[in-house]
Amino acid sequence: MKDIFILDACALIAFLADEEGAEKVERILEDAKRGACKIFMNKINLLEVYYGIYREEGIEKAEEVLKNIQDLPIKVISSLKSKIFKKAGRLKATYKISLADSIALAEAAAKKAQLITADHHEFDEVESKEEINFCWIR
Repeated sequence: MKDIFILDACALIAFLADEEGAEKVERILEDAKRGACKIFMNKINLLEVYYGIYREEGIEKAEEVLKNIQDLPIKVISSLKSKIFKKAGRLKATYKISLADSIALAEAAAKKAQLITADHHEFDEVESKEEINFCWIR
């Protein structure tokens, strides 16, 4: 069975900005291109990337980056299924995390996937209490 990953916004941003941890994200993306694994990202988490770039660099750059992301081997999840909705709601109510992070966690749990992230401040407590797998990039 192929490894399955859920991509968090901070990991994608690290890759795009060539920050610490970018090389690990790049290796996973290369594996996905070869068909060795699958990478998913919820559209809400992709929105985090888009609006951050829009706010910092403007609409033209945000649109360019979004177009480039569409060429990556990432399957964007556009719906919020009931199971994800409820799991994300429980995680958001239980931990001090953003709504987008709760969705990424719920996707990882539902798909029995590893969440690719660098957000220790958001997820360390979750990792110690939930059965969710993490792929830390730094």
